[in-house]
Amino acid sequence: MADDTKERFINPYTDFGFKKLFGTEMNKDLLISFLNALFNGSKKEIEDVQYLNGENLGDGYGDRRSIFDVYCMAKDGSRFIVEMQKAEQTYFKDRSVYYATTPIRQQAPKGKWDYHLEEVYTVGILNFEFPNNEYPADRYRHEIKLEDVDDHHVFYDKLTFVYLEMPKFNKTEDELNSMFEKWMFVLRNLSRLLERPKALQDRVFQKLFDQAEIAKYSDAERRQYEASQKEYWDYTSTLETAERKGEVKGVLKEKEETVHRLMAMGLTIEQIAQGTNMSIDDVKRLLQE
Repeated sequence: MADDTKERFINPYTDFGFKKLFGTEMNKDLLISFLNALFNGSKKEIEDVQYLNGENLGDGYGDRRSIFDVYCMAKDGSRFIVEMQKAEQTYFKDRSVYYATTPIRQQAPKGKWDYHLEEVYTVGILNFEFPNNEYPADRYRHEIKLEDVDDHHVFYDKLTFVYLEMPKFNKTEDELNSMFEKWMFVLRNLSRLLERPKALQDRVFQKLFDQAEIAKYSDAERRQYEASQKEYWDYTSTLETAERKGEVKGVLKEKEETVHRLMAMGLTIEQIAQGTNMSIDDVKRLLQE
């Protein structure tokens, strides 16, 4: 009897899943379709891409290594870094800027040079929202360039960062109105789907679902995916545990501050316990910390 709890299609948030769909020569048409949907309405139109080495060791011995999920060059010479970011990092923006320096520095030829640069794009598919409500809840696509802080004109248009806050995208199949929204939907929901939705009948999605179907993989590919899926589950579980611990610590800290404040106001331990719904022993313990 088949196990109905098992997913039919791969999880694109896993390393294996993301690189399977976007990081192989055989599937570069999927990447091209996604990027063109992402930049729809702008001057950017990508006809073809060439995959570049996703592991960069720096310019000298001991330099920090950069490893990109997908690193490619378009036919017009522009470079693209496409990253699936599983969870928030303290210095995520710094990391994005640092990574963007690689395709910039690699354009410098040996010898005489006039400093002409091709465009560089960093695309971050984020499985989290920016902290502190940095952007409104209804905005999930963000395109960032260098601009003048006074009149807000774009000072330099060859360096672009595009971030997609995936948790904010909650459109249903019936609400999809563009190719970009279709790509957002499939990236957000792929591993939860049991069949290809009617709204995703474009040829490119026919290929995507064909490439994403786990049953069609070889034994070796299936083992690789299962290992990547386990790594993803372990990673997200660790983060959730850390978040819960952080929440507990925050509550305890708030209680401790409240107890000390009430004691400074002249209340007795019994009064504090009654007013905070804590036991007398808990109040005494917090007063000692």
